[in-house]
Amino acid sequence: MGMAGELFKQMFKKSATNQFPVKYAPKSTTKLLEKVEKGEAKINPPVPTPPNFRGRLSYLREKCILCRQCIRVCPAAALEFDQPANAIKHYVARCTFCAQCVDICPTKCLAMTDEFLLSAYDTNMGFAIPKKEEKKEEEPKQESEKPIVAEKPSKKPKKKAKRKK
Repeated sequence: MGMAGELFKQMFKKSATNQFPVKYAPKSTTKLLEKVEKGEAKINPPVPTPPNFRGRLSYLREKCILCRQCIRVCPAAALEFDQPANAIKHYVARCTFCAQCVDICPTKCLAMTDEFLLSAYDTNMGFAIPKKEEKKEEEPKQESEKPIVAEKPSKKPKKKAKRKK
């Protein structure tokens, strides 16, 4: 079958793309959203993500012990330690979504979500906002159960010993 036959076959074949959010690109997004609110238009849902999809990173700051293993293992240098915030910062544009940081994290404070729409206005240091889990009443932690937090390395230069002449 030649090129003309392949072209003819493609003309009558069903499209494989998901028409998200609507079948045709609207001239005005705000007008489309107004129509959706009124019930005049319908938004097509996105295709569901497959199991074990590696989407945007989620970071539970409370569970993090600041061991910085995720930073060391990241091949794209997408993770960085933010000194003023005392937390990990994620650069989404650099990330290759390899999940090595998730695998190495000892407290499992990093996780891959099924979020694939990466642009956002949040100020959560590049991470996806974790889904809120049902909070169970926890017993107060004893002194021995508190997580060990990494100390900041001292940056004081070592003094050289003076020689007597």
